[in-house]
Amino acid sequence: MTQTYGELVQGLTSEKILQKFPEVIKLSQTTGAASKSGSASADDKEFEGHDEEQIRLMEELCIVTDFNDTPVGAGTKKLCHIMDNIEQGLLHRAFSVFLFNDEGKLLLQQRATEKITFADMWTNTCCSHPLAVKSEMGVAGDLSSYVQGARVAAQRKLDQELGIAAKYVPLEDFKFLTRIHYKAPSNGIWGEHEIDYIFIIKANPEMVPNPNEVRDMKYVSAEELKEMFKNPELVFTPWFKLICENYLFKWWEQLDNLDAVKHENEIDRLI
Repeated sequence: MTQTYGELVQGLTSEKILQKFPEVIKLSQTTGAASKSGSASADDKEFEGHDEEQIRLMEELCIVTDFNDTPVGAGTKKLCHIMDNIEQGLLHRAFSVFLFNDEGKLLLQQRATEKITFADMWTNTCCSHPLAVKSEMGVAGDLSSYVQGARVAAQRKLDQELGIAAKYVPLEDFKFLTRIHYKAPSNGIWGEHEIDYIFIIKANPEMVPNPNEVRDMKYVSAEELKEMFKNPELVFTPWFKLICENYLFKWWEQLDNLDAVKHENEIDRLI
């Protein structure tokens, strides 16, 4: 019987992951510095013609996990997003933020043309990765610490991408709903395979978007977003479409009662 992709990933123990992907740094050796063997360079053929700042960000160390979201080690963003590695089961942790204003409208961003993966696509407010550093990794086996680490990462990236200062998005205001496990190809050699921590936050921030990260941004109602999906000229990130198709519009109706729709102890498998 042919093994499914989910079965492949589920069968990868920590030991097997470290054997299969020798560039992954063991937890005991993680310092927060980039791995030399996996560091990104403009000379790498994968980055030919790409933006220098976006290449530098490919040196960041993501949290490599097993099927159950237990941290195994640290892998560069480059290592974690190469589709060949993903097809072999390499999995990492991510987060997605959905920021709603007082009118109940969702802030969308269009990813910059300079982005190496999923460039120019429309997506949720902010989506990125907790890094393999103490403040964002959490303690093995402690989901609440994983969630808090993802909150810290979300606050950091809202500032870096959209220029939203921490005072507008306090950590305690990020409402954690669930984790979503999905896989999606991007362009060429790149893709995503993540356990994605989903946060909703209500805020009315001042913003100074980083043009190297964000091409455009807009607040939309649920109906306006549905109309955007009908426009064949607009392209959306695969994780955003998955979340919209399975969850978002139900959450939207419960913004004042998110406890009714959260299931924080589960991982929703969309692979």
